Amino acid sequence: MKIMTTWSLKPGAFSEAVKRFLAGEATPPEGATLLGRWHSADLSIGFTLTETSDPTTLYRASTPWADLLDLKAYIVIEDSEAGPILASLKK
Repeated sequence: MKIMTTWSLKPGAFSEAVKRFLAGEATPPEGATLLGRWHSADLSIGFTLTETSDPTTLYRASTPWADLLDLKAYIVIEDSEAGPILASLKK
């Protein structure tokens, strides 16, 4: 499954978040594959797309950052997966 996590910095967390990120602490845990990560230009929000078959990897990845980031995670599907389901709906 693919999981899109959005994150935003808690007040006063910028310096520590930068330190951890540059130290390589934002690498997903074993069992999760990082598909992409994006940072908004104004530093207000970020997006991380990971893939895993075990949802506990999401928990493992989020826990070390919970003191610095407000995190929200969403299981997502692509248009190519949603389209056939929507097409099958009866009108």
